[in-house]
Amino acid sequence: MKAEIITIGDELLIGQTIDTNSAWLGAELSKMGIELNRKTAIKDGKQDILDAVSESLGRVDLVIITGGLGPTKDDITKNTLAEFYSCGMRRDDEVLAHLAKLFADRGREMLDSNKEQADVPELCHTLFNNHGTAPGMWFEKNGQVVISMPGVPSEMKGIFTEMCIPKLSDAFQLPTIVHETMVVLGIPESLLSRKLESIELSLPEHIKLAYLPAYNVIRLRLSGYGKSEANIKSEIQKYYSLIAKACGEHLLALEDTQPMKFLSNWFIDHKVSIAAAESCTGGLIGQSIVKNPGVSSIYNGSINAYANDIKVKELSVSQDLLNKEGAVSEACAKAMAQAVRIKFGTELGISSTGIAGPDGGTETKKVGTIYLAVSNGKETMVKKFHLFGNRERFMDRSVNAMAFMINLFLRKHYQFEPLELQD
Repeated sequence: MKAEIITIGDELLIGQTIDTNSAWLGAELSKMGIELNRKTAIKDGKQDILDAVSESLGRVDLVIITGGLGPTKDDITKNTLAEFYSCGMRRDDEVLAHLAKLFADRGREMLDSNKEQADVPELCHTLFNNHGTAPGMWFEKNGQVVISMPGVPSEMKGIFTEMCIPKLSDAFQLPTIVHETMVVLGIPESLLSRKLESIELSLPEHIKLAYLPAYNVIRLRLSGYGKSEANIKSEIQKYYSLIAKACGEHLLALEDTQPMKFLSNWFIDHKVSIAAAESCTGGLIGQSIVKNPGVSSIYNGSINAYANDIKVKELSVSQDLLNKEGAVSEACAKAMAQAVRIKFGTELGISSTGIAGPDGGTETKKVGTIYLAVSNGKETMVKKFHLFGNRERFMDRSVNAMAFMINLFLRKHYQFEPLELQD
């Protein structure tokens, strides 16, 4: 079963709006065993829409359209689809009642242009929009389906989840698909691939391994296809465990998650308190922790010691150390982690100090150099990393590099091992 996505809107083509809808839809279709064949972005033009829909239906049986369903003159999708299916328009009373209530609740007058949002092509099945004003549309003809939804991501996701997924399961005979994902840190994709090569070569044809890298993190996804969900889950679990064990200390989580979110939840569950001292990352590591609910029970605070005099005044890093080793050094990172743990009275202290660029590098300390440290008072673990990319990428990679450092430290000093891998 194959599908194509058509996104409509001039704002997408000129880069004013980023298309996140296609990525989300692709993931949802994959979960259902539907293969996304192509994504096409087009402008708000009648002939462009007609041509795109016709061409897609020549290749696949499911076409999903987002955008062009608003109340303004440039939103022409539904009238164009009525022309494509050679039908007139009808007013959907349920949608009209929904619109009347929305405008009354907001204390606004409903204009004729707003009422016209309840008009849909006669041949479509209305996909009710509980999250906005414009309904979606479902067209079904000759075993092929065209779905049209608003471009607003929250509305599109609501309609697809609530209305389309059940209808797609009824309209098509879809295969059973099982996905299992784990998160791996601190190893390049090429090295990880070499480590997993023998396992990957042993996979049967109906089980696939995907590498999904991003900023020093790799999500490994095993996907199994078949008729029996129970049989696929059982079969895939064997390979999943082999891969997880082969990843060793680089394995963080046996689930699809953000590294710092996973670690923050572990800190909360195990009542391990933590504080951060950051220089080059300017508070971004602390932010990646505090944005997770419940961290007030374990995160006591942070020091953004960007300037050297703040390192001295707030963290008691000695001026002699800075003069001799420099702020970007193993000794400074160690001193910062130890000091912030004591200052905030936490079990763990973490620190970062480095050169984010684009300037400031030297022959011995190049742009992208960063020292990260984790301390529990008994041991302080410090590692040097060289992170590539621009300043923004350096920051993103720094957060994930710190997650790897914490992962290593917890493995050494705590019972930090995915439950499924414990013997």
